[in-house]
Amino acid sequence: MLRGKTDSKINWYALYTFPRAEKKVKDRLDAMEKETYLPLHRSPRVWSDRVKIIERPLIPSYIFVHCREAELQLLLREVYGVIRIVYYCGKPAVIRPQEIDAIRQFLELAAEHPLCEGEEVEILAGSFKHISGKIQEIRKKYLVLYIEPLGCTISVDLTKVARLDRLK
Repeated sequence: MLRGKTDSKINWYALYTFPRAEKKVKDRLDAMEKETYLPLHRSPRVWSDRVKIIERPLIPSYIFVHCREAELQLLLREVYGVIRIVYYCGKPAVIRPQEIDAIRQFLELAAEHPLCEGEEVEILAGSFKHISGKIQEIRKKYLVLYIEPLGCTISVDLTKVARLDRLK
């Protein structure tokens, strides 16, 4: 009797996916009309010729699904890209709704936090690539940075810098 009662309750669960397959797994689960949550954050990606801001999973290889415990085994078998269900103490780990909300709030706050004067940033492209400097001034499309080792001030495109703490 108790077993049937817990199976009918809908909870958040964590699924472990193939590396870099989180977005595709989310699309497949959405197609099955399952409620999912894939926390994404914006991060600079550096190529040899350009820097682009992309959305990356906050927790690589994990996605959260809102369903009944009985449906988890079906999802594991049916959804390509899901490797396993995350377990805790021999049972599928239940993620409390407050924890999902806390992740959402964290990402909202992080997205709203702009660069500030005095903050340390790293240059991601150009002749000063991988050199860090302190923000002296923030303009519409560029920053004025003070490069301490060189003792100079330079202007850098906003899209070509990232906070040092963000790169870790």
